[in-house]
Amino acid sequence: MTDGVAQSVRLLAGRYEIGDLIGRGGMADVHVGTDSRLGRRVAIKLLRPELASNPTFRSRFRREAQEAAKMAHPTIVRIFDAGEETTVDDMGGEARVPYIIMEFVDGRLLKDIVSEGPVEPAEAVRIMSGVLTALEYSHRAGVVHRDVKPGNIMVTATGQVKVMDFGIARAISDSSASIAETSTIVGTAQYFSPEQARGESVDARTDLYSAGIVLFEMLTGRAPFRGPNPVAVAYQHVNQQALPPSVFTASVSPALDAVVLRAMSKDRFDRFQTAREFRVDAEAAAAGSIPQRRPAQTDFTSTLFGVDPNATAGSEATFRQLNVDQNDRIPRTQNRPPVAWIWGGITILIAVIVAVALWTFNLSQTNYTANVAIKVPDVVGQSWDEGSAQLKDLGLVTLRVDQSDPEAAAGEILRTDPPSGMTVAPDQEVTVYVSSGAKAVALPLLDGSAQADATATLLANGFVEGPVLTEHSATVKQGIVISSDPVSGDTAPEGATISLVVSDGQVDVPNVVEQDIGAATAVLTGLQLEVKVERDGSCSGGAVVSQSITGVSPQKSAVTIVYCSRP
Repeated sequence: MTDGVAQSVRLLAGRYEIGDLIGRGGMADVHVGTDSRLGRRVAIKLLRPELASNPTFRSRFRREAQEAAKMAHPTIVRIFDAGEETTVDDMGGEARVPYIIMEFVDGRLLKDIVSEGPVEPAEAVRIMSGVLTALEYSHRAGVVHRDVKPGNIMVTATGQVKVMDFGIARAISDSSASIAETSTIVGTAQYFSPEQARGESVDARTDLYSAGIVLFEMLTGRAPFRGPNPVAVAYQHVNQQALPPSVFTASVSPALDAVVLRAMSKDRFDRFQTAREFRVDAEAAAAGSIPQRRPAQTDFTSTLFGVDPNATAGSEATFRQLNVDQNDRIPRTQNRPPVAWIWGGITILIAVIVAVALWTFNLSQTNYTANVAIKVPDVVGQSWDEGSAQLKDLGLVTLRVDQSDPEAAAGEILRTDPPSGMTVAPDQEVTVYVSSGAKAVALPLLDGSAQADATATLLANGFVEGPVLTEHSATVKQGIVISSDPVSGDTAPEGATISLVVSDGQVDVPNVVEQDIGAATAVLTGLQLEVKVERDGSCSGGAVVSQSITGVSPQKSAVTIVYCSRP
């Protein structure tokens, strides 16, 4: 919308006063406003004028806004009113301005929260639980959002999750010719499902894929697929598997990894089939449990828009029924096809089977598959140089990712993505996860601590206590740590074994007989012994002739030495 149009529209429908601009998106500007009739604060979304030039859009927009307005749930931003206003810009031209009057939410957009970095796993799952609760409600009401992304999710000051723009994406996409025309309006390529990228029909599981992308982004602070343009990103949604979130954020558990990757499955039948199923598994993973894969539900009437309960649960036919608009169904004019059609179809099917069998046989006689398919070899346990060379020799491209692992030597390959045994195309990029060894951490200061305290400190920092050696010391009290191996203050591998040297409270008293009395006294007092000196007048020279104790003795022991004192 041009600024001239936005400035000229000060009152909508004779009751909605337009205030300050509080948000701007690809398809609309959002203003704070006041409903003068009810005296309440509202949010006013003014859609771009070019959308209103399409009669199909105006029709769809009114119908979808009416359907979305029927939804009343704490996790969904309410729509109070919708319509279009004819305005005059500064140049004197008229423009149609479609508008939506929504509940005003005092909070922050999730995209602003994610832009600050990864969200703690527990908080990310809490927010996603609110989103999935909203989707569960809307899906039961027969509304697919089609544009689930952080820009359509708000978190209030009290932590309440609110999802907005239900039904608006459908109104826009159904009135446009192709995805290329609406890629800047309907969704962002980063959150497209594979079926949206291919231009196929969508259903509730499309929203669940996009919700999986949002959860991935909350956990990692980045989108799973990135590229120079929307087409490149959409291609990755269709053809490339996402890495587990734990590759980017170590605090993400394997159980939560599995939940996110299942939500982002390329095949919609491999995803969660309902928002509730997604929510329950995500909450279980966040609580430390391992979600259990459940069989497909048989009662889709309560989840996926009123499917015939007699249809087979989870079957493709069932979900095709979901994707057919009621207005598009063609009434049957006969109970079954003509017999000639049946036999003709059987004949064609037999011909196709024979042709495929011949083609397969001929293909097996040649080496064509060697040029179009490569089986990823098992290089786990090999060194990086050896394993990467083997992959490159097969025509694959390697990408090294280092990860700390206390059980694998540095340089040893931990795993590959795609895994070994999977068939891929030539020049396929294979991510090789290589051990960087155990993570080096600082060893806490242990010298001077009591043995029990030093042991507790080691265990608290993830180390293992090794052998405890005792050593004589004249200055360190019994039971106090003298030193450690590795030395305190240095770095050591995480989980390393640390040996302690502890004082036994003993001192080794040396033999000072025949030493000069001055030197002998200095040696013994240096060991903090209590030295008593006695004279022997029968000899001369000043040398020590005897001492009371030698060898291992308690600290601060008393020792008497006798020296020749005759001149």
